[in-house]
Amino acid sequence: MKIFLKDFMTNRALWIRVFREYIQIAIGILFASIGLKAFLLPNGFLDGGITGVALLVNNLLGINVSIVLILVSIPFLLLAYFTISPYMVFKSSLSIVALALFIEFENFQIITDDKLLISIFGGLFLGLGIGITIKNGAVLDGSEILGVYLNRHYGLSIGSVTFVFNVLLFLVTAVLVSLETAMYSTLAFLVTARVVDLTIEGFENYIGLIIISKDADVIQAKIYKELGIGLTILDSPIGYGKGGINSSQKVIQIIINRIEIVKINKLIDVI
Repeated sequence: MKIFLKDFMTNRALWIRVFREYIQIAIGILFASIGLKAFLLPNGFLDGGITGVALLVNNLLGINVSIVLILVSIPFLLLAYFTISPYMVFKSSLSIVALALFIEFENFQIITDDKLLISIFGGLFLGLGIGITIKNGAVLDGSEILGVYLNRHYGLSIGSVTFVFNVLLFLVTAVLVSLETAMYSTLAFLVTARVVDLTIEGFENYIGLIIISKDADVIQAKIYKELGIGLTILDSPIGYGKGGINSSQKVIQIIINRIEIVKINKLIDVI
């Protein structure tokens, strides 16, 4: 943290980058608050994670969502301080407090009373907000922190921890609130999770492709000339194929988006 502050004071480029990060985090908080205040919260719907816990407590006990959100997040932030990064905890603390203030004082007009639209668009705005925030080094939800901790200490996958956490949350919702609310809340969570992934990773899905062929020289020339895709050539000293043992064979390795797979398959078929 001290090293970061020292660099921050002397490095103009770093100052600009940090400024942009906080602007984007503010935008993420705005989107998340719209999803909560204009869609999910007025209709008693939940989302996953710590946000969902805060909404559930509000639904059952009437305790202010902003207060519950901050209180429930504290243990997870303390966990992150010792397992991830103190600076990330600093940014996340500011983000969670800012979100709580937005929820408390901002009054968005309720757009629809259609439950399906509420689940979809509430999850969309919330996922967009969470994704933008995570992309800039902070979190609005502590369940991911719990996942990172359990992954490092017990080998459990982050996705599995988050999944179990939310399954338990929605089961409690089904028992204590209603099955219908739990079902719509599950839909909102699924939309949120998908939008978070798209926001962080982007809309283009890339894949690694390995091509092994006796015509590797012709294939690599065609790929580069006709598709303009960069590639790496590896030597495969020995391998086993349909024709038996193959030696001194070249292997082509490329990274492409999924749309280009069809083009490359056609090109290889022609050769």
